[in-house]
Amino acid sequence: MSGITKYQGVIPAFYACYDKAGEISERAVRALTEYFIERGVKGVYVGGSSGECIYQSVAERKLVLENVMDAARGRLTVIAHVACNNTRDSRELARHAEELGVDAIASIPPIYFHLPEHAIARYWNDISAAAPNTDFIIYNIPQLAGVALTLPLLREMLKNPCVVGVKNSSMPVQDIQMFKDEGTRGGREFVVFNGPDEQLISGLVMGADGGIGGTYGAMPELILKLWELTGDGRLDEARALQYDVDNIIYALCAAKCNLYAAIKETLRRRAGLDLGGVREPLVNYAPADDEAVAAAVRLLDAAAERWR
Repeated sequence: MSGITKYQGVIPAFYACYDKAGEISERAVRALTEYFIERGVKGVYVGGSSGECIYQSVAERKLVLENVMDAARGRLTVIAHVACNNTRDSRELARHAEELGVDAIASIPPIYFHLPEHAIARYWNDISAAAPNTDFIIYNIPQLAGVALTLPLLREMLKNPCVVGVKNSSMPVQDIQMFKDEGTRGGREFVVFNGPDEQLISGLVMGADGGIGGTYGAMPELILKLWELTGDGRLDEARALQYDVDNIIYALCAAKCNLYAAIKETLRRRAGLDLGGVREPLVNYAPADDEAVAAAVRLLDAAAERWR
């Protein structure tokens, strides 16, 4: 296991990439990987919410990760989210990710059935055991998973030496402090990622080591600048930039389509990337969304000019 330095920074969540028939587009996956490399981000988080993981088969998720790894060629930190809603498929994705040489695997808890904490710990440890030479990151997103990471559950997971961090997407910034404090007891290295993009500055000030975000891909230059300003202690400027970022997010969320569909249309307009649509039942981009996306693009362009 290496140190946590490779996880410290801006790590966009990777988007699902489809062709016109709605199948995985290997070309688009590679193009998006190169886009992130060119923008100078620290790494990518593959197969999470932004990657539409719950709507993809095991084979499709393997195909995406294979193309990311082949295109990245060691130039990005790669965290592969491997959770499925059953242990067998999750272990298969974990084994595959380790064979490809990812930096870490990650997992949400099982969803739908509300399991006791000892069952969640067993699920995570079973996944980790399928990739015993790979770092493991807990993904805490209670608003979607239906269950929250607690300190007793984290303490149980810290018995596993592969567990190196938490991707924290709960809204209370206090959770970052609690997980960081618990994880680093006894001098252990432990990384906590800020998840809610709208409060990245708050998470970093509270002690997050980096950020993983679903909207980062639409504006990596702004998120990288926010990381820089916060790290330099220029908090007045960082707060102003966070407000700009939030207004862009609000504009994207004003579209009737799914957020990631709006982001993909934004990337098509600003970066020439064709990543396809989103997979149903997610709502695809339609002409009725033009106004919201155009407003987001205007805000993006203005902020990029202001903060370059």
